[in-house]
Amino acid sequence: MFDLVLRRATLPDGRKGVDIGVKDGRIAAVAPELAGEAGSEIDATGRLVTPPFVDAHFHMDSTLSYGLPRVNQSGTLLEGIALWGELKPQLVQEAIVERALAYCDWAVARGLLAIRSHVDVCDPRLLAVEALLEVRKRVAPYLDLQLVAFPQDGVLRSPGTGERLKRALDMGVDVVGGIPHFERTMADGAASVRLLCEIAAERGLLVDMHCDESDDPLSRHVETLAYEAQRLGMQGRVTGSHLTSMHSMDNYYVSKLIPLMAEADLGVIANPLINITLQGRHDTYPKRRGMTRVPELMAAGLTVAFGHDCVMDPWYPLGSGDMLEVAHMGLHVGQMTGQAGMAACFDAVTVNPAKLLHLEGYGLEPGCNADLVVLQAGSPVEAIRTRAARLLVLRRGRVISRCAPVQAELDLPGRPASVSFTTPVV
Repeated sequence: MFDLVLRRATLPDGRKGVDIGVKDGRIAAVAPELAGEAGSEIDATGRLVTPPFVDAHFHMDSTLSYGLPRVNQSGTLLEGIALWGELKPQLVQEAIVERALAYCDWAVARGLLAIRSHVDVCDPRLLAVEALLEVRKRVAPYLDLQLVAFPQDGVLRSPGTGERLKRALDMGVDVVGGIPHFERTMADGAASVRLLCEIAAERGLLVDMHCDESDDPLSRHVETLAYEAQRLGMQGRVTGSHLTSMHSMDNYYVSKLIPLMAEADLGVIANPLINITLQGRHDTYPKRRGMTRVPELMAAGLTVAFGHDCVMDPWYPLGSGDMLEVAHMGLHVGQMTGQAGMAACFDAVTVNPAKLLHLEGYGLEPGCNADLVVLQAGSPVEAIRTRAARLLVLRRGRVISRCAPVQAELDLPGRPASVSFTTPVV
């Protein structure tokens, strides 16, 4: 007997009329017309059912702090960093916790059940680290929160940060981060990559480094990151986030760089909303888009994920925790409007980030966790196009969020009484 059967689902791979049987919080069977009794049933009526969305790159310690201590008037990355530096001494642990928990509520309602958040370790108090460790514990029943020890001001540039980073890891932070392009020199940046990768290797941890978040085509720390991943035998455990300088690099150098990254099995995270907002600020026209070379990296076999990065913080005044909005922007910026490209953008907010986070039990196969999202769409492409409503969100087989279908009532002569912006489900 199943605890729950979700009937007549459409899966992201295109299979239709599929039933998903759930037992003890896990997927027990996936097949058309599952036989057997069930404690309860849900009719998906042909709508898309997917594993939950995953945000591979976020900053939860700063989320929902927009306007504190003031607004980023220039809209630049560097003013955002300066603003965060002004805000840090004023931070109160309880406020960080409450803002983060509020954001996690948004995330659940959006079907976003796994987030990798960078947390600043430059503050001698490690206030944000303590706050997000508390948040991680409190949201664990319904959301997987993975934390990255992030030296926002540079592990070498900011005195004492190396020891604070190690202390954060001792406290239970999961992943080693870095920001080599913000160190004082290119040489210091390369040295920071080496140092941080060695710390991760020694502790058996993953690496996720802000890398080359710049319009400078000579910012090439991803090359060092790929080298260190190979030297230390960390293939498949190291990720480069942003990599926006690749957008400005010449094709000859990139033709060498991408194979090096592939040899290291380097993960890649682009942040379409923020990359296109912060990069190219020094350009007049033509103005660079800023996002890294997503189609080329995917074509080379690298695992490429998208992150939301920021929501209402010193760097970005918008956002709502919607990974379909992120995929929608990534699709446009990357000019990935073919069917395969659009499907790849859906993967970039689901299966790809799940792989980079090394999430256990993620997927739609028997044995996976029964973490599921029912969307008001008939396909991944339609879900991106409409930023589909998350009709149901399930965690371990239990419905934790519901949303009514989006529908507009019309009063037009000779026309239908309502419109939902989706194509008919067959």
